[in-house]
Amino acid sequence: MAWRCSGNTNGDLIANMHVARIITTDRVKEAMTNVDRANYVMRKSDAYEDSPQPIGHGATISAPHMHAHAIEHLLDYLGPGKRVLDVGSGSGYLCAVLHHLVPGGIVVGVDHIPRLIDWSWNNLQNDGLGSALDKGEIVMVTGDGRQGYSNLAPYDAIHVGAAAPTIPQHLIDQLKSPGRMFIPVGTFAQQIIQVDKDEKGRVTKKDLMGVMYVPLTDAERQERGC
Repeated sequence: MAWRCSGNTNGDLIANMHVARIITTDRVKEAMTNVDRANYVMRKSDAYEDSPQPIGHGATISAPHMHAHAIEHLLDYLGPGKRVLDVGSGSGYLCAVLHHLVPGGIVVGVDHIPRLIDWSWNNLQNDGLGSALDKGEIVMVTGDGRQGYSNLAPYDAIHVGAAAPTIPQHLIDQLKSPGRMFIPVGTFAQQIIQVDKDEKGRVTKKDLMGVMYVPLTDAERQERGC
C-alpha cells in the first residue's frame, strides 16, 4: 500500500515506491531521486513519510505517492522544451521534479498565497535551482490558480494540487493540443480526472482514482481553513 512506502532517506522513499510499482519508469525515478523532499517540507524529521504534510496557510504538500502518480500519468507530455503548469505549487517540490523532466522547457508554479511563493522560491534556491529561476526555466507566480497563467500558455501538461468542485475552463483553455491535465475534482467525494486534449482540440475526461485533497479555493478561504 502507498503508506508503506515511507523510508529513512529520500533514496529509500523513492526505491520503496518503485518496488510498489507506484513509480514504474526510470525517468520518474531519476527525477524524484534528484529532488530531496527534505528541502520542501516544514518538519524535516517527517520528510520521507509517504503522507501529506501541512506547510502552513491551510496548504499541504501532497503525499509522495500522489506526486509519483501524477508524474507517471503526465509523463508522455513531459520532455525537452515542454511547458508545464503546476497549480497550487505550495513548497515548490513538484516544480523542482518537473524541471528535471523538461530540460530546456519551462515549469510555472502558481499559488495564491504570497508567503508560500516566497518560501518556495527560497526552497528552490537552497536546492541548487537558483540558475533555473534566473533563466526563467522555473517561474513562480502569485495568483489564482483557477485562472491558470495565460502569459506562458499553452501548456503541454497541467498538474493541479488541490480539488476543484468542477474543472476550471481556464485550465482547459490553456492546455495545448495535444496536452494532458491531472486534476482532483469534487467536494466530499473526489476523483482524480485525466483531461486529454487531442490535436484537433477535442477534450476527453477519464476518472483515475478516488482521493482526498484540500480544496482549490481563494486565498482568504484557504487561510481560514474553509
